[in-house]
Amino acid sequence: MTDNTAHTFTSTSAAAGVPAGLLAGRVAVITGASAGIGAATAHRFAAAGAAVALLGRRAALLDDLAATLREEHSADVLALAVDVTDTAALTAAASTIRATLGRPDLVVANAGVMLGAPFDEADPAEWDRMIDVNIRGLLATGQVFVADLLAAAEAGRAADLVNLGSIAAEVIFADYPVYGATKAAVTQLTRNLRASLGPRGVRVRSVDPAFAVTELGADMAHEATRAGLDEMRSALTTITAEDVADALTYSVAVPARVNIAELTVVPTELG
Repeated sequence: MTDNTAHTFTSTSAAAGVPAGLLAGRVAVITGASAGIGAATAHRFAAAGAAVALLGRRAALLDDLAATLREEHSADVLALAVDVTDTAALTAAASTIRATLGRPDLVVANAGVMLGAPFDEADPAEWDRMIDVNIRGLLATGQVFVADLLAAAEAGRAADLVNLGSIAAEVIFADYPVYGATKAAVTQLTRNLRASLGPRGVRVRSVDPAFAVTELGADMAHEATRAGLDEMRSALTTITAEDVADALTYSVAVPARVNIAELTVVPTELG
């Protein structure tokens, strides 16, 4: 999308409010696409005319989502069960995407894990899991597709790498020290990649949600911390995965000369 047309998003339903053709001709890859922000973004992109590759670990959910996108939006969709921590599998998936949908020019590194516990009670295996998915998986996603993004930019087209961060990168949540550290790493990585790839025409941005109601944290083993998360969410007028997807979709639809470099999406009452 390279013109100056203003676009308005008017609904938080699965795809309403997204102008038809907004992302026509683009090939998008979304990791962590089986639920939450990933699935909501897939709805938005498909409604806007993009071809969409859905990557995630839960094959059945991906297949169901792909079928829905085809039925509701007549979209070109490819669902691939892939763990982003498996670089070989991710590389193979990229080859399948190129052969089926074409070279991607829009990559959303959304896969993430949030596990919390007081530091002295935490399971180091959970630290490993967050580091593997939130940092190593995001790194692998960017590197596997960076040549495609550079090719799109060299051809004069919009090219986007979107990394999902969190407000936890900037705000202290005492029972989430490692999660916050991984998201701070995402913020700094994104800034450095923007400095590296921006001059070559690739827009690199972070999208940092706060208090979005998704599955994130549902598999937390530490019961008191999980209950505390539920209490925090119930105390606020939270945002939805669709709210985040709306903002993300707007950020990739602006003219190619514009990069919304860092996008924080929070409930209004947080200020």
